[in-house]
Amino acid sequence: MLTFHFTSADIARVRVATRPDPMWELLLSLHLVRGDDGAVVFGPWRRQVRSRLSAAVHMLFDLAPPRGYSADFLTPAPGGDGLEAGLDAVLSTPRQVLCRDIEGLTAAQRPGTWIRPLAEGDLGTLRRLDRTLREYFAIALRPHWTRVRTAFDRDRALRMRAVTDGGVEGMLATVHPDLRWRSGQLTMTSACDRDIHLDGRGLLLLPSFFCWRAPITLRDPGLPPVIVHPIAHDLGWAQPDAELLRDPREALRTLLGRTRADLLAALTTGGGSTGELAQRLIVSPASVSQHTAALRDSGLIVTRRRGPAVHHSATPLGEALVDGRRGIPPVTSG
Repeated sequence: MLTFHFTSADIARVRVATRPDPMWELLLSLHLVRGDDGAVVFGPWRRQVRSRLSAAVHMLFDLAPPRGYSADFLTPAPGGDGLEAGLDAVLSTPRQVLCRDIEGLTAAQRPGTWIRPLAEGDLGTLRRLDRTLREYFAIALRPHWTRVRTAFDRDRALRMRAVTDGGVEGMLATVHPDLRWRSGQLTMTSACDRDIHLDGRGLLLLPSFFCWRAPITLRDPGLPPVIVHPIAHDLGWAQPDAELLRDPREALRTLLGRTRADLLAALTTGGGSTGELAQRLIVSPASVSQHTAALRDSGLIVTRRRGPAVHHSATPLGEALVDGRRGIPPVTSG
């Protein structure tokens, strides 16, 4: 049993995530794609994904076994800001954290020989991991992301309604049967016994599409406290759908050109300055300025000054185009 200990400050700092975390969904989907849990809900999706996985993607299974501990560094807090922010955080993981997390893995299994250079922070291995995570996301998650977001939004609305009806404590008492609230303590069914003192840090509740059966949390109590919990699914959500299975970014590249489409996609994950975007896309700052001007004129991004630099971010219309959502929001002035 895990026991989260709350102070009054922690109650005030309980939050429900505002959008799905792609790094958590990536990790938890890896658990499901290897096993056979949730056959009715995930069986069709699992068959689709397995038929498309390359041998390279199997390196991820060493970091995310279907049972037991998975490496905490794969689900960094910045992942809540989008895939790019999450992958950047993974690539920036300190060597001592890599070593600690991987030691936790190797104590329970025998991973491939590639994992030792990763534990040592080898840059080439980290870049290989980044490429493989992107490949897996494109195969397993991106075609279904619209439905992931729909289910997430539906569950988040339930949490907000519970807060309205019974306050934060009432909401904590109704998240999941394995979570029980009582007198300043939230207990969670677990194979181990541990006390987690929040000490004013609060708690993030993260509804997750690929979390199955029971809530989970990070092993390291020093990381930002989070509880990831399952949400309801529509049966048949993974049935083949030509529109959803096509990567919307490829259509954007045809419409806008590769660099401009990739730039818009990068700006849906927290935005960035001209220099940051130039480094991310490996183009010149002048090229970024040219493309952001065109995207801004089309109402797809906004640009604001932050001190000596400018910061670009996608508008709701730009985000909808990248996600391939059917419901395109209206363009508003200002």
